[in-house]
Formats: sequence, structure tokens, C-alpha cells
Amino acid sequence: MADVTDATFETDVVQRSHQVPVVVDLWAEWCGPCKTLGPILEKVIGETNGGVELAKVDVDANPAVAQAFKVQSIPAVYAMVNGEIVDGFMGAQGEAQVREFVEKLAPTEEQNEVERLLEIGDVTSLNQAYTLEPDNPNVLTALAGKLIKEGQIDQGLALLDKIPESPTTRHLRALARTGGESMDDVEGTLAALLPTVKFNDDDRQKFVDLLEVLGPNDPRTADWRRKLSTALF
Repeated sequence: MADVTDATFETDVVQRSHQVPVVVDLWAEWCGPCKTLGPILEKVIGETNGGVELAKVDVDANPAVAQAFKVQSIPAVYAMVNGEIVDGFMGAQGEAQVREFVEKLAPTEEQNEVERLLEIGDVTSLNQAYTLEPDNPNVLTALAGKLIKEGQIDQGLALLDKIPESPTTRHLRALARTGGESMDDVEGTLAALLPTVKFNDDDRQKFVDLLEVLGPNDPRTADWRRKLSTALF
């Protein structure tokens, strides 16, 4: 359990919810029903042994959080996963209702196993995770990436077709199109392509793909993007 403030909400709730479901309990000292609900939440969430975390917010002391949730009455309870509100209720609830609410958030044994297999990260483990959760986007991108890097391009792209586009999928598709080309002399390759990118679609696509593979954090990417813009326009 953590007492969360306006200043710590982003870190302790929003960012933390990307690792574990977080239940936000909006309460105040003067609220009688809050004092009844609070211990029930603490008990039930404590029984998850870290599978779900509780964040308590005093709405009187932290008006920004209360405003963010558009709180009209308390107690108000919200569940956050991956930075998004996924469930919630208002008013005091009994232990049975609270337990049902929390159990929907707690990871199942299957989900825990998938996380374990993702951490191992080899093809065998990722295939096992895919068998357990074939629609899990984290599993799909991890397995696709591993397959593409091992030269199984078509199989990897087929997995990427199952999920929405994201920076990760764009990176992997670019990696697939470059065919695992060595990045040891990527600047030499980019320099060789630059004179023809304006007139040759294949060269332009390869140039863009190589920048995508380098990624936005590589200091060379911004420089070569500027050179590309100059060459095109």
C-alpha cells in the first residue's frame, strides 16, 4: 500500500500500472464509508502478495488527482492497468464484492507462466508462451522479433500481421526488409544510397528502413534524416 500525492501519482500509479495492476482508493478523513472500505481493500489486495497494488489518495490534500478522475463522490475506487482505467466502483462495498473486483485484476497462473517464458526469451520459450496466449501482443512481438533475427522472415511477419502497428512492429518490419543486413558500416550504406533516394523507390525504402533499424535513440539517425530530407526536397 502507498499513500499517493499529486506529485507522486504519475510515478506511483500511472507508470507503476505498466508493471502491476494498481487500485486507486480515493478517500478523505471526513468520509465515514471510506474508513469502512479502506481496511477491506487493504486486506484483499494484501492477499494477492504483490499481484495487485493499492494506492490511497486523500482527495482533500491532492485535488489534482481528484480532478483527473472527475470525482463527484467518495469513496471512489479505480483500477489502472498499463496507464489506463480498466474498472472501478463508487461507494462502500462488502468484502465479497471487493474480492471479486480485485480477483479480476490479479494475474492468473497462466499469465505468470507467460511472463516467466517471456523473461527466458528464447524461441522455445516464446513458442510455449504463444501456445498459452496466442493473442498476447507482447508475446507476438517478442516471438516475431526472435524469428526475424534468426532469418525466419515470413513466419515473423505473419505474427506481426496479428497485432496493431506500433514503434516496435515498425522496427521489426524494417529489420525484416533489410534482411538482417550488417549494421557495421551502416553510414557507408546510407551514403551510397543518398544520391539515388529521390528517384529510386527501392533505395529510398532501404534508406528509411535502415534509419528505422538504427532507431530514434541512435545519434546518427537524426543527422541522416536531415540528409534524406535535403536530398528529397
